[in-house]
Amino acid sequence: MYLNPVSRILNPMKCPFCKGDNTQVVDTRESEEGDSIRRRRRCLSCDKRFTTYETVELRMPQVVKQNGMRSEFDEDKLRTSFNRALHKRPVSTELVDAAIDHVTQKVFALGEREIGSRQIGEMVMKELLKLDKVAYIRFASVYKSFEDVDDFADAVNAVRKTPRRKPQN
Repeated sequence: MYLNPVSRILNPMKCPFCKGDNTQVVDTRESEEGDSIRRRRRCLSCDKRFTTYETVELRMPQVVKQNGMRSEFDEDKLRTSFNRALHKRPVSTELVDAAIDHVTQKVFALGEREIGSRQIGEMVMKELLKLDKVAYIRFASVYKSFEDVDDFADAVNAVRKTPRRKPQN
């Protein structure tokens, strides 16, 4: 049994039995996955024992839409956007998953409480440009609200100027 060297330090965790805040950590263990910590505690007021778990809380920022409405960041919406743009395109699921993870990590790494949907859209466009130029044009046509053929032509010309990448599967 691993005994935490700080077990003698009092922790202000409330006892679920007597509601006292005079508790002591008697044992601390990391989960097998390493993503949580289990603490065995003893209440010094009523002498009962209980277990608590600590996990990291990853809070993604709120997405602020064009109309000012806010919603939770939704990775499923991100996946839907990628899948629509890449429909019937020769891009592997692994590459799509990696692109989605990359956007999600970039959003999280900003450390902001809010992010504009436009900023996420720009990140998606950058990832799509790396994956497939046709998918990029598809996404851009909706994202940038193309109104006529000239808008498509401008986007295609801009994409043609980007360096060719070797096909990835």
